[in-house]
Amino acid sequence: MKPTNPMFTGLPTTIFEVMSSLARETGAINLGQGFPDVDGPEIIRRAAADALMAGPNQYPPMMGVPELRQAVAEASLRFQGIPVDWQKEVMVTSGATEAITDAILGLVAPGDEVVLIEPLYDSYLPIVRQAGGIPKLVRIAPPKWELDPDALAAAFSDKTKAILINSPMNPAGKVFSRAELQIIADLCLKFDAYVIADEVYEHLVYDGEQHLSLMGFEGMRDRVVRIGSAGKTFSLTAWKIGYVTAAPNLLAPIAKAHQFVTFTTPPDLQKAVAVGLRLGDDYYADFKTGLQAKRDRLSAGLKSLGFDVLHSGGTYFISTDTGPLGLQDDAEACLKMTREAGVAAVPVSAFYAADPPSNFIRFCFCKQDHVLDEALNRLGDWLKRQRS
Repeated sequence: MKPTNPMFTGLPTTIFEVMSSLARETGAINLGQGFPDVDGPEIIRRAAADALMAGPNQYPPMMGVPELRQAVAEASLRFQGIPVDWQKEVMVTSGATEAITDAILGLVAPGDEVVLIEPLYDSYLPIVRQAGGIPKLVRIAPPKWELDPDALAAAFSDKTKAILINSPMNPAGKVFSRAELQIIADLCLKFDAYVIADEVYEHLVYDGEQHLSLMGFEGMRDRVVRIGSAGKTFSLTAWKIGYVTAAPNLLAPIAKAHQFVTFTTPPDLQKAVAVGLRLGDDYYADFKTGLQAKRDRLSAGLKSLGFDVLHSGGTYFISTDTGPLGLQDDAEACLKMTREAGVAAVPVSAFYAADPPSNFIRFCFCKQDHVLDEALNRLGDWLKRQRS
């Protein structure tokens, strides 16, 4: 028989699903895959239920229902000070991963170079390659996750079509500084490149810091594709509602890709997310404060067990070394910890294309406090047994 598409044939199942499946199989506490264990605000869920019952439940507009597109534009001005034309510059997608896919398919032609910063979300590489793009990888590494300006500059050329940047960054928890973002902006202006900005954790920046979007930098307004996620902002990951904000000349080809990927997204969920985006400042402040407290709770507990915990300035995640586990291979350490300690995490090496750092683990802290405490207790008991 003829071979299937080599881009996807034999591609391993995402590490998130692998570890989540193992957690279900073994009864382990899942601190691997990044999803909360409580649902988002009741007012949003009730809005979805009401919209579902009221209807209509037929195809909504391909670009998204007006209520949500308007709310996305309002949020852009409210949180970033960036005015947006909701009719020409906003599109709704079935999750942020679809939005990323649409952006890559819509902007990247065969032979175009795309700068990617490792560690990276696992969909980036295969989609760039499927579009015919040539990935140019720039590495940041634990424990400091520092961006080397010279290495970044070396990745750009006259063939560079875009850079894909995730800030706050999964799995590093890195929030790119204004100075780092300015370096990226300067290179994009120099080489006439676009930015695909994966900003799904835009409302999860801690320690009094604020999210900065490259779209707000001088000269970048019409070069940046902003991608947001209702799943991350409202702890409703199963809803798969994403949104794209971009200048009309960029959004047009992205929308053409969208029409052949999913075409549209459930209207009841879209209308409910519009309600969420218009919630008061107290929701966003409490959401951030609550998750920062969980970060600190898990970090302190892991430190007390002998892990070297790296700083996380945003996202759902903290990374540690494999220290007290006595293993240098992070994948082996995660499997052993899941099966024997009953706590699942994800190896950071899974976020690199080749030659990854091998002794760092990502833990997810967007769980109830008693779940985090139980995970720490299990790890502590297991480590005691290991030493005895």
